[in-house]
Amino acid sequence: MRPIDEAYERGEISQSEWHRRVQALIEPVYLSANSDQLGSGHSGTEREWDVSRGLIMQAVDRPGTFLDVGCANGLLMASVERWSHQRGLAVTPYGVEISPSLADRARARYPQRHDRIWTANADGWQPPMRFDFVRTGLEYVPRRRREGFVHHLLDHVVAPVGRLIIGKTNENRGESQVADSLRSWGWTGIREVRRPHAHPDVEMSVVWVSRP
Repeated sequence: MRPIDEAYERGEISQSEWHRRVQALIEPVYLSANSDQLGSGHSGTEREWDVSRGLIMQAVDRPGTFLDVGCANGLLMASVERWSHQRGLAVTPYGVEISPSLADRARARYPQRHDRIWTANADGWQPPMRFDFVRTGLEYVPRRRREGFVHHLLDHVVAPVGRLIIGKTNENRGESQVADSLRSWGWTGIREVRRPHAHPDVEMSVVWVSRP
């Protein structure tokens, strides 16, 4: 990722080219994965997936719709539905994926959700509906675009009184980089939960902000 980021920062490539190069880097790895977790960007076991990605459920506290930005093979969509059911919540998952091949993989794995998975770049996307919970990662766009990306999602994708969820993110222990970035961009009422990582110097974090 570093050479791609540096080329963008120097002005040598456009944002669309940044996305194309990142997709070319990530897509083959996800499509050739030998486990459901790796096909969704997680190298651990099923149990480790539940511990890691399950942290997202700290931000899902009521029934509603859930959009996974960058849904890859659809595993997080299915997991959120399962985790919600275990808590007695009716949460309907949706997904948007920039890679046509990965979106097709998700539709093939979960045909019952075929019409709830879109192929699009979420940055600038105008969805056909808004969602109570929208999960994303800041790393899905170039660093200089991240503030605008958050504004776009909150203005056009998150439902009124809905939540934008960022994570799960691995951060240095004691450094709330995502939460601090949101505050520096003027957002208030930010919530954050953290969980120890297997690496002693790393923590897992999930941050969310409600749409005013």
